[in-house]
Amino acid sequence: MHPFLGIEEGIKEIWAHKFRSFLTMLGVILGVGSLMAMFALTEGIATGSRSFINQVGGVERVEIRDAPVPPNQEDIAELSPGRTYVDALALRRSAPLLESISAEVEIGGKITRMGNSTNPRFVGVEPDNLVIDKHQVQYGRFITDLDLKQCNRVVVLGHSIVVDLWDDENAVPLGETVLINGQTFTVVGVLTHYITESAKRQRALGISKQKDDRRKARGTFRKNRGNDPFWAKNRAALIPLTTMQALFKTANVVNGVDQGPDPKLSRLVVRIGDINNFNSAIEQMRNILLMTHRGIRDFGFDTREDWFEDIERSIRATRLSGGLIAGISLLVGGLGITNIMLASITERIREIGIRRAIGARRGDIFTQILIEALALALLGGMIGIAVGFGLVQLLILMAPSENSPIISLSSILISIGFALVVGIIAGLYPAFKASQLSPIQALRYE
Repeated sequence: MHPFLGIEEGIKEIWAHKFRSFLTMLGVILGVGSLMAMFALTEGIATGSRSFINQVGGVERVEIRDAPVPPNQEDIAELSPGRTYVDALALRRSAPLLESISAEVEIGGKITRMGNSTNPRFVGVEPDNLVIDKHQVQYGRFITDLDLKQCNRVVVLGHSIVVDLWDDENAVPLGETVLINGQTFTVVGVLTHYITESAKRQRALGISKQKDDRRKARGTFRKNRGNDPFWAKNRAALIPLTTMQALFKTANVVNGVDQGPDPKLSRLVVRIGDINNFNSAIEQMRNILLMTHRGIRDFGFDTREDWFEDIERSIRATRLSGGLIAGISLLVGGLGITNIMLASITERIREIGIRRAIGARRGDIFTQILIEALALALLGGMIGIAVGFGLVQLLILMAPSENSPIISLSSILISIGFALVVGIIAGLYPAFKASQLSPIQALRYE
């Protein structure tokens, strides 16, 4: 039997019993729609999580932190100088697997301008901080090697600091001066406004403004960290590391003697050049730091590899559980197709007998019934795709989120594929039963 003729006959049979066919397809429609919505939700979560990890430095970013010394080294722990700028120099010199190294010093600070003041994240950085923390400069420039060499009094401001000092989120204060802890600095750069996708949609819909207005009306409006993952970037005031040490970290008193500028660092962050060499790079850093720390293991590595793996594992678990739930709907739809095909065979026993009598083979009858079941599943799957699109759009409108659902071509193909598999499985038994009918008994059937 020609496949296209089978499809035509299947569509005619569906059209002849429209309401019954729709009820039969309903399980497939809901199953495909929910499966597609589940794939879109997990894809949105995965994309949002990966994007956030990338925006805060990526998996290649590793921070060298202070750590408790092992018990067998507690009595000699004071031999280690701790985390200092010497570590950064040694890593630059002897760690070829590292792409970038950023030494940072952070202190408390207050920044003022013409009566306006705010408390920023006041950090002394090097040029590599731009790459490691993945800053984006919206106006002006970042800290340069010349700034470090000349201890220039220049500052790069985060977006929230600009809003606080200039009362205008669109201000471009390049070349203007501010006071940081009483010292004059010139603004040479402004970072872009880091904001989550959820916050963008809330601003576009006016939700953020309504919330701010309510807080102001209650007298409880204040800017704080809240749940903003980019708080540290938006409230940054970045100056050259050498300027920080020269102006604000000049005293390093040891045993009553001033040793000059304090070399200790608040943070030491590196970026590994190739993620495939991750473990080798960690081991390379460990060996170098053991030398600069005089053999004392008072440091550790804060990596995001485990964090990334945990996120991927959670996404896989969510996808599996959602797939099982959607699969149950598809299974119910498949049972409906099996039931309706068995009923259809009962109604068409004489028709099947006539076809067999005029030369149709068992394989032709089997193919005909199987194609009809597939046509039901395919049509239900196509309607289910439309339902899935509607569900996803409804989710986006009802719950704006940075992890909003994303419909991909693969999710559509997988959903249709599942519908076709259900159609094949559901049609096998009715098709087999129809093909086994005896022509003589079928013609005698009343």
